[in-house]
Amino acid sequence: MTDAIESWIGRSEGYTDILRSEPARFMQATLGREASLMDGDDLPPLWHWLYFLEAKPLGELGRDGHPQKGGFLPPVALPRRMWAGGRFIFHRPLRIGGTTSKTSTIKNIVEKSGRTGDLCFVTVLHELFLEDGTLALSEEHDIVYREDPDPDAPSPTPAMAPETAEVSEQITPSQVMLFRYSALTFNGHRIHYDVDYARQVEGYDGLVFHGPLTATLLVDLAARTMGRAPKTFEFRGLAPLAGMQSFHIEGNSSGDDMTLWARRHDGALAMKASATF
Repeated sequence: MTDAIESWIGRSEGYTDILRSEPARFMQATLGREASLMDGDDLPPLWHWLYFLEAKPLGELGRDGHPQKGGFLPPVALPRRMWAGGRFIFHRPLRIGGTTSKTSTIKNIVEKSGRTGDLCFVTVLHELFLEDGTLALSEEHDIVYREDPDPDAPSPTPAMAPETAEVSEQITPSQVMLFRYSALTFNGHRIHYDVDYARQVEGYDGLVFHGPLTATLLVDLAARTMGRAPKTFEFRGLAPLAGMQSFHIEGNSSGDDMTLWARRHDGALAMKASATF
């Protein structure tokens, strides 16, 4: 790791936002639900990603539609960026309509070499505080940067998802769903709406279902199954959900714990997660 990259560790930035009801209601509609959330209601877990959004001018975006590196995030030379996973502690409920502040800090940067080439993992700690300064949510956000795919390299064989699940729900992606979630999170990443870019540049089978949206569906399944909000949640992306194929979100519970996963149409394990209650 170069000294220039390592110097980004510890860098912080802060935001303040009002958790308005409209984005939460639009998210309900995106998931096919009645738009019923109002000021004073608890914000569902992981829906904080609808807030604290940043809009860089078009001229400051990279080839993939993300802001160019070298601002808050380090100037990693690898071209592809994706959401690798995250860990969450829910200290207090976030209330819709409340003023909330967020502090983001670069916690760690790790360079590795894998089967598909060089990788760089950047972990960002996000902390969300209520208006009175109480810590409500701690999130460790793992971002991975990697090389462009080698068109001649064989595709890696993914692990298979568990064969038995206590709860299982089918998710049928659509271009409209992906567009709406990209719009709600102001996510310009072209893999979610530009099928030519997704296939020809980043090597996917088609449009890519958002990793954060998959995680949101998994924690929502856990909360509905257990009948209450979780205390902790973590997830890790393992294989892409691409090409608009249906997939399943599934899980098993044991006491106050729940193991969860997303099962691709071919049986591959796309994401694994766990929640405690």
